[in-house]
Amino acid sequence: MALTPEDVVNKRFQSTKFREGYDQDEVDDFLDEVVVELRRLTAENEELKARVSSGGAAEVAPAPDAVAEPVVAPAVVAPAVVAAPVVAGPIDETAGTTNLLQLARRLHEEHVKEGAEKRDALIAEGHATAARLVAEAEAKQRAQLSILDQERSVLETKIDDLRTFEREYRQKLKSYIETQLRDLDATSPVESSNASKSSFQSFGA
Repeated sequence: MALTPEDVVNKRFQSTKFREGYDQDEVDDFLDEVVVELRRLTAENEELKARVSSGGAAEVAPAPDAVAEPVVAPAVVAPAVVAAPVVAGPIDETAGTTNLLQLARRLHEEHVKEGAEKRDALIAEGHATAARLVAEAEAKQRAQLSILDQERSVLETKIDDLRTFEREYRQKLKSYIETQLRDLDATSPVESSNASKSSFQSFGA
């Protein structure tokens, strides 16, 4: 397939998904095509130069009949003038090869620049995402700590209430037992039994 400057200018490579830049194999294949085409153009250029050189030498050499007839001498000059435009072909091919190299180099630089820009954009996006995730995690942690502090305060309040209740209950129980002992010491067994029942009922009330 003949490679033209338009092919180099319009060539687009596929971006890779798991690493930055373009697919290395695809770029290498395209550069191989460029090298093959440049070698072909160079060989063709050398062949055309060889043809021009050999054609000019043959035309300049005088024929045996031309020596005998000097009148034919002006006709020998004419082919040299006609052959001159043929030299323009290799010159144009050389210029085209140079332009092709320049286009390939510029295309390579553009792809490298585009890959660097995409890399920088991906790095910036990654930093922004990391900062956002860290901020969200810190906010969630603060909210959880606040909830835990509230629950701890509620539990401490309940514990204090239970301790107060226990202390008051112990005090009432102690007072009841002391009252029963005093009543037992001061009354007869029958009266002591009735007094105990009365005191227990009043304690329960």
